[in-house]
Amino acid sequence: MIGILLIAHDTLPQSLLHTVAHVLGAAPPHLDGMSVAARDDPLDLLPVARRHLARLDTGHGVLLISDLYGASPSNLAVKLLDPPRVDGVAGASLPMLIRALTYRDRDMATLVKKALSGARDGALHLEPLHAAARG
Repeated sequence: MIGILLIAHDTLPQSLLHTVAHVLGAAPPHLDGMSVAARDDPLDLLPVARRHLARLDTGHGVLLISDLYGASPSNLAVKLLDPPRVDGVAGASLPMLIRALTYRDRDMATLVKKALSGARDGALHLEPLHAAARG
């Protein structure tokens, strides 16, 4: 099973992890989050992030998921990349994370594709209910 490390701003990692546990009924194994605060220097967080990777890697690698491409969390994630063992995606969302958790028993390339498709397919335009269906 591929581990997943969510690296994001402020309380977003904990919020997403809490919501994932709510949606799935329990906290999945080999999933963790790492917060990056505005005052944090990403270089100072590198050793902490490496410890997270070591703990999450069961021999199948770790997928890094960051929130905003080009911001401090994704810049930290880029410093940790070591494909194919450690790969990463940006644009964290609940659909992305749920999809990644669903496919992490596959290979890393498939997991990356599925995580990205989860984010893309999980963004939809809501349509209003028809008056008759509102009941």
